[in-house]
Amino acid sequence: MIKELLEQVTEMMKPHPVYLVGGAVRDYIMGNEPKDYDFCTHVEPDEIEKLVKVSGKRAYLTGKRFGTIGCKVNVDGKYHMIEITTFRTERYEEGNRKPKVEYIKNLHQDLSRRDFTINSMAIRLIKGYLRVIDPFKGQEDLKNKIIRSVGHPKQRFKEDPLRLLRAIRFACRFGFKIEEKTYNKIQKMAIHILDISKERWVMELDKILQSKNVEEGLINLWESNLFKFMIPELDLQSNYDQNSKYHDLNLDVHTIKVVKEIRNDTDDLNMLWAGLLHDIAKPFVRTDKTILIGKGEKISERITKSNYIGHEILGAEIVSRIATYLKWSNERTEVVVSLVKNHLKDDCSLRKYDNLGKS
Repeated sequence: MIKELLEQVTEMMKPHPVYLVGGAVRDYIMGNEPKDYDFCTHVEPDEIEKLVKVSGKRAYLTGKRFGTIGCKVNVDGKYHMIEITTFRTERYEEGNRKPKVEYIKNLHQDLSRRDFTINSMAIRLIKGYLRVIDPFKGQEDLKNKIIRSVGHPKQRFKEDPLRLLRAIRFACRFGFKIEEKTYNKIQKMAIHILDISKERWVMELDKILQSKNVEEGLINLWESNLFKFMIPELDLQSNYDQNSKYHDLNLDVHTIKVVKEIRNDTDDLNMLWAGLLHDIAKPFVRTDKTILIGKGEKISERITKSNYIGHEILGAEIVSRIATYLKWSNERTEVVVSLVKNHLKDDCSLRKYDNLGKS
């Protein structure tokens, strides 16, 4: 499939070299079928558009201002949407959530500005053979199951702070570990996630919640400090001792278990978000009560336990505000708020997962 696709795109772009890049190369090396096919070349967008049209294909120009031309390629009777992008650099200036794009002429420079080594490889068709171009040892990191920034992580995260979140999403998706220097820089630069639009946050968080490794993803979101700046109410759950006769687990551990139990049954995002946020109000409604063991002069012990009366009601209010902040759809907001508000009721679908997450 990859070879046939490259043959057609190479023919279309003659006499200019063209390379398959990014996630498609990573997936191909891992033995997975790519979902997206991205190509790059030194040719500028106007010329790419011209070559696409000369080949008899329709050019899709939605991404042209960012250097990308799309088209459909037929392989074995099936059409695949591809994108061809001019070699470029891009960076986010402080206070601006749209990247500044500059065209360049060098493949190595284009690969060097990409996020992680496993996504910074290219394939070119040469004399009928596929040649993998891997200047940053992405194949080695794939083999060792490592997420590592290309070059200095501070520079990569400064160029696009969404990469702070993408590192966790990739680690979660593939069951990889984030390399130490890269992870340390995520922790130190977590505040820069605020430079990125909330819609882009939600796209990444959705994928983390739907991952089979969601437990590791959520642990990383707490430990990386990202929750502190994205959903600070959730950050309060970190290592939070519930001190409850109904719960033996810390609040963050309980939340993770609830989400994991949901994910074992379904990848429905409304349920997953409800599981993540169902106890969001607990730190705000906590009351402590002293319990006496024994009677009169025979009292042997005084134990203080905590209650969280009304946390489901306040929780629904907080989730409603979070939904506005994260720019959720009306449908998601309505469903998740309702689930959180009713999660203590036996007829609520979230109830059984809350119970499963208690020990």
